[in-house]
Order: sequence, then C-alpha cells, then structure tokens
Amino acid sequence: METTYSADGTRIAYDRTGSGPSLVLITGAFGDRNTTKALSALLAAHLSVLEYDRRGRGNSGDVQPYAPEREIEDLAAVIAAGGGEAGVFGHSSGGALGLEAASRGLPIAGVVAYEPPYTTADDGEPSDVPQRVAAHIAAGRRREAIETFLTDAVGVPPAMFPTIENSPDFPGMLAIAHTLPYDLTICGDGRVPAGRLARIAVPTLLVDGANSPPWAARVADAVAAAIPGASRRTLQGQDHGAAPEVIAPVIVEFLAKVEVRAPRAQ
Repeated sequence: METTYSADGTRIAYDRTGSGPSLVLITGAFGDRNTTKALSALLAAHLSVLEYDRRGRGNSGDVQPYAPEREIEDLAAVIAAGGGEAGVFGHSSGGALGLEAASRGLPIAGVVAYEPPYTTADDGEPSDVPQRVAAHIAAGRRREAIETFLTDAVGVPPAMFPTIENSPDFPGMLAIAHTLPYDLTICGDGRVPAGRLARIAVPTLLVDGANSPPWAARVADAVAAAIPGASRRTLQGQDHGAAPEVIAPVIVEFLAKVEVRAPRAQ
C-alpha cells in the first residue's frame, strides 16, 4: 500500500502493480482497492495499474464536508502519484466519477466507463432514493440504507435482500455504507449531464453488458452521444459486474490506441 494526499488533506491509499502507461481503476458502490485485484492482475502485464480506496473506504480518510469536487481532487492526487497522466477505467459510479473528472480537464488520456448509473427520460422522473439513503445514514441505519439502495436504485428484488444480508460480503458492505450518498451525489440529479460531458476532449469508450437491465444500454448510448467522438461497445454474456477476463482485453485494446505518457521516474 502507498499513500498520497488530496487537496483538502485527505489521505488516499492506493496499490500499484505492473509497468508501462498508468491506468487508474475507480470502483463503484461497495468497492475498494481490493475489489479489482483479479482485473488488475490481468492488466498489469500491459499497464502500470493504480487501485485506490475512494474517500471513506478502506485505508483512505474522509475529511468533511463531502462534495463531488473532493472526489475529483482525490482522483487527481492518484493520477499525480502515478506519474502525472493516466487512463481511467471506472465501473458504475466510478465510471461517472471518471467522466466527471475528464469533463473538468484532469490529465486523463482516455476513459473507459462501464455502465455509469445515470438515467434518461425513458427511466421516468428522478427518484428520491438519494434523499432516503442519506436519511438512513444520518440516523445510523446502515442496513436500511443498503436495502434501499439495492432494491430501489440497483433493482435487486426485495426477496433477494435476506440472502445478501446473510452473505459473507455483507459486513464489508456495512463498513462502507456511509459512502453510498457519495456514489449517488456523483451522479448529480441522476440525469445524463450532457452539457458537462460535451466538454470531454479525450478518447472515451462507453461499455455495457448485454445481460444488464435495459437502462444500462440507454444510458451508455446517451452518454456516448453527448461526448464528441465517443465509442460504444456491448459485451455479450455480461451484466453489471463484467468478468475481469472479458473487460480486461477491452481496456487494453482501447488504451493501446490512446497516447498515455509513461510514468515519470519516481
């Protein structure tokens, strides 16, 4: 584990593996730097991979008050630690974070975003899930926050929640449940932010899984349409959690076409 510090003094923990041009992996809800180990093991033969704990998770700090801008500064600190420029792969809310950071001009050479959880007009009116999840967290009701997030935002059938609650992963989910409002806030009002995304000036690839719910393809299409020159790809047989052996070659192939400066000597 290595550490760096964000602009507000928050300690950010990260791991570095492999060699070559830098790639930062950004996890979504319930993820930390250990979530992507199977993926980074495949990528490390081609790239210098940085996996980090987003603020409030794992070994990273959580200086308050929270704002999406702080997470963008966190990512900037990780990119700087990796050599000053990097490609980015983000999953779910991590994909939204990578896109938002690119729209603000961070030294990102290219973005691969897997199913960023925005919504379109076809998904109906924006829901009150962010407010309800935040209220549960403020009241110390982490279990209820997780249940609301999974059933009302992710679309997990309520009958499946007891199985999740009794799984070996649930204690880890409880430990970082307080960051769920962060994941939801990254997406603003929930709608695809076409105006901001139009400012992205680096190669961008939007990816979804063919087995994912219909919203994933709709959103990926809308995001790609908003970003000048963006590309689209759908992975057959995959859902919201794409298998590392399937997504890794896609990332490597895309970044091979993108000029990412190799890290400076440390």
